[in-house]
Amino acid sequence: MRNRSWISYAVIALVLAGLFFFAYYKPRMTQLSELKKQRTKVEDEVRKLRVKKQQMDRIEQELASLTLTLKDLEEIIPKQKEISDIMTRFQQLAYDTNLNITKFTQRPESFKDFYSEWPLLLDVTGSYHHLGDFFDQLSRFPRLFTIERFSIKALARQTDLTTLSSSFTAKTYLFLDEERIREIQSKAQSKRGGTSVKSQPPPTNKRGQAGAA
Repeated sequence: MRNRSWISYAVIALVLAGLFFFAYYKPRMTQLSELKKQRTKVEDEVRKLRVKKQQMDRIEQELASLTLTLKDLEEIIPKQKEISDIMTRFQQLAYDTNLNITKFTQRPESFKDFYSEWPLLLDVTGSYHHLGDFFDQLSRFPRLFTIERFSIKALARQTDLTTLSSSFTAKTYLFLDEERIREIQSKAQSKRGGTSVKSQPPPTNKRGQAGAA
């Protein structure tokens, strides 16, 4: 009888263990396995996002650096003429160096591949020392200028501050963006297309009829 009771208890225990395994343990293990997969997937996504964030941070830093570089370049070679600003700068520079601008003339732009040259003709009067100061300070302008066709001569009537006159071309440069380049190319094509050769009337014979070729 005792053996049968022991066997009965063992069977009941096995049944309960089976019920526990299939009703609770196995679903929990399946759930834990799914949660582990989800956690691994999320961790992978987090790592990828961290890498992307590092890349984005680096890209943003590079973008900020390039933006500053572009800003500096636009000061050296801007996109617009800004003639009023240039005249004001030249007048102030002449005043600071005791020069007198007697003539300021704009010349047409000369277009290159991605930039244009814009010459400005100036006539000034002053002294050698003041003219040297003028060119020295002009070289420190953020905007790029080159001096061409420089000439100088002594004045017949001189004073302590005015002993010479000088003429020169201050050439500055303009950056051409894609829109401006297309506009220039379109105008050039229109000019070429608008030029036509007048056709000559066919020769006539003595009877006034068109002769055969």
